[in-house]
Amino acid sequence: MGWLENKVALVTGGASGLGRAIVERFINEGAKVGVLDRARERSIELAKQFGDRVEAVVGDVTVLADNHRAVAETVKRFGWLDCFVGNAGIWDFNISLVDLPEERIGAAVDELFGVNVKGYLLGAKAAYRELAKTRGNIIFTVSNAGFYPCGGGPLYTASKHAVVGLIRQLAYELAPKIRVNGVAPGAIPTDLRGPASLAMAQRSIAEIPMKEMVERGLPLGKLPEPRDYTGSYVLLASSENSSTATGGVIICEGGIGIRGFVDAAGGRNL
Repeated sequence: MGWLENKVALVTGGASGLGRAIVERFINEGAKVGVLDRARERSIELAKQFGDRVEAVVGDVTVLADNHRAVAETVKRFGWLDCFVGNAGIWDFNISLVDLPEERIGAAVDELFGVNVKGYLLGAKAAYRELAKTRGNIIFTVSNAGFYPCGGGPLYTASKHAVVGLIRQLAYELAPKIRVNGVAPGAIPTDLRGPASLAMAQRSIAEIPMKEMVERGLPLGKLPEPRDYTGSYVLLASSENSSTATGGVIICEGGIGIRGFVDAAGGRNL
């Protein structure tokens, strides 16, 4: 028997990458899962793969009506909602303040914060009434960039710091009926894209030689797969195993926060 037996979750950005890994792990732990994702073909494929365990909804996390529709269709299909996972996101490919085109800064901020922060807020807004009925929980995907520099440029880093603040504020506001927490993964080999406003919508984080960088620079020396991060989501989604956890973030980024100084050759100074 899995940790999420008879639970119902809704995962945004669940048709690929980390989101898909979360969906698969939740199903393996006994849950039924709704998915809100803008990728129609991937959503159809997901629904075909998991059949009656998944309700796939095609929509935009930055639109409140789409979030309400995802909640409504998940509840209609499975009866209730125990967990909302805000996971959909975009990255800024480490573009620095100096390199940001002045004429595009406003649009880039609006787009990146729209997905990474507003998308989470709207999802929580749409889900909280159903979650209150089940004394459920909310989990947001943060990032090492929510705590340290160099996990992105100023736009991405600021957005993920904002998510940490959102977790704490919502944990305060929604207690005692709804727990709110986050998971902060590190490097992930996925198809994470960038903002269209910076001509990065077709760029994928998979283009970056992450394996070499991680093996050289991280204390654990291994590039995790998306599935390696999913246990933290299962723990926080399980009311039986994390009933006292709210307002916190599980940092599971491979040791970025304790790596210390790195010399020119890429080794750690001891």
